[in-house]
Amino acid sequence: MPAEEARAGAVTRATQNGRAFTRAHDDGEERPERTTRRFPRITRDTARPEGGGRAASRDAPAPARQWPLLVVLCGVALGLLLTAFDLFRAGTLLIGATLLAGAVMRWILPGVGMLAVRSRFTDIVTYGILGLGIVLLAMMAQPDPWLQIPFLKDLLHVTLSNK
Repeated sequence: MPAEEARAGAVTRATQNGRAFTRAHDDGEERPERTTRRFPRITRDTARPEGGGRAASRDAPAPARQWPLLVVLCGVALGLLLTAFDLFRAGTLLIGATLLAGAVMRWILPGVGMLAVRSRFTDIVTYGILGLGIVLLAMMAQPDPWLQIPFLKDLLHVTLSNK
């Protein structure tokens, strides 16, 4: 199968009479190269997300290669720890700010390792919306909210009233 030959890494390309052929070194047999741009009916592998390469060189230890993900995970863990110690607002603000930092890293850095889950655009939008939502909710949390949006109280009153 072509996928197995590609995984073996022993494939060279040659042309013969204007047609492209794939030659496998293992058995020496020539097979025609796929000429269509359509995807195969059965997918055998998935592509790495854009920017999903290592954040550091191959020589670096594993944690250093995944430092963007570790920054986000440590920030969220610290925020959850602060929330557990009854510092709700500070903890949730830290969680939201960490997700926003993840969105910024995904936008700026060319390789972010396992922080890249989907396409770059989708990751930025997802991390950004979740981070901004958590920050806004933390700022509006009772008691003594730091941010008050006047129409939200009126909207809640209208939707829950018995008129």
